[in-house]
Amino acid sequence: MVATTNNTVPVTVLTGYLGAGKTTLLNRILTYEHGKKVAVIVNEFGEVGIDNQLVIDADEEIFEMNNGCICCTVRGDLIRIIGNLMKRRNKFDHLVIETTGLADPAPVIQTFFVDEDMKDQIALDAVVTVVDAKHIQQHWEADEAQEQIAFADVILLNKTDLVSPEELDELENKIKAMNGMAKIYRTQNSELEMDALLGVKAFNLDHALEIDPEFLNEAAHEHDETVKSFAIVESGAIDGQKLNNWLSNLLQTKGVDIFRMKGILNIAGESDRFVFQGVHMLFDGKPDRPWKEGETRKNELVFIGRNLDEAQLREDFKQCLV
Repeated sequence: MVATTNNTVPVTVLTGYLGAGKTTLLNRILTYEHGKKVAVIVNEFGEVGIDNQLVIDADEEIFEMNNGCICCTVRGDLIRIIGNLMKRRNKFDHLVIETTGLADPAPVIQTFFVDEDMKDQIALDAVVTVVDAKHIQQHWEADEAQEQIAFADVILLNKTDLVSPEELDELENKIKAMNGMAKIYRTQNSELEMDALLGVKAFNLDHALEIDPEFLNEAAHEHDETVKSFAIVESGAIDGQKLNNWLSNLLQTKGVDIFRMKGILNIAGESDRFVFQGVHMLFDGKPDRPWKEGETRKNELVFIGRNLDEAQLREDFKQCLV
């Protein structure tokens, strides 16, 4: 749920396995004349290789660059650093957080759920994952590589010039089976239009359904990989208490395996749609806009995770209907 208040800073989380092309992409964001003032938080300033001439003052934790960007190293807690950045709110209008190539992006994403102050100030715009089309197969079994794909809203299938069209098609299908909601772009040298990267509001179910309405077509994603995505669509109204009980039990027992979940629900007796997001055990939900006249009130949930029993989840959700 990307907030629309003018003062909320949209945040892009940038992830991808070592050598995939994250640094190249970050450099493009930093040097591109997109008219946005971008602040960047990177794990290790040294390993990012941002051209030194961009840095005006390297003594501080926060660096201001000649194209209006701000850069800071993660020496402490992400919340503390974002808190410091927000004191200079007038200096930037978009924040990019780059995670290390060996990291599971979940803890960074979860930061947006945990801190009440953060929720009012920043909104997750998209998780962008760079995938090395040439070498991803070698890392496919690595948890981090799978998690980075599973958490993504936007995927750059990079280094496409190094593999055959057939290999690309096969890889893209494999990725879609794992994460049916991400928008996939085929790139070379991480070259992509900025409007496909920044301000895309991709952390949003409506938008994902616009990208691929077929996503909710159950037959569209038949496969048996351990990490997969699927959707549950049910008409009817939901009993709020039953839903609460089911979700809290689900997150306690299966939260580790649920990478992302999001949904739009029709809660009995409520005139507004209820929208929610979850990352592992953390869950955040709130009333959205009112249901429109003539709009079909239905429940749409999306799960992306590992070893999830799809049939059981469908059945358990149906039990929450009034």
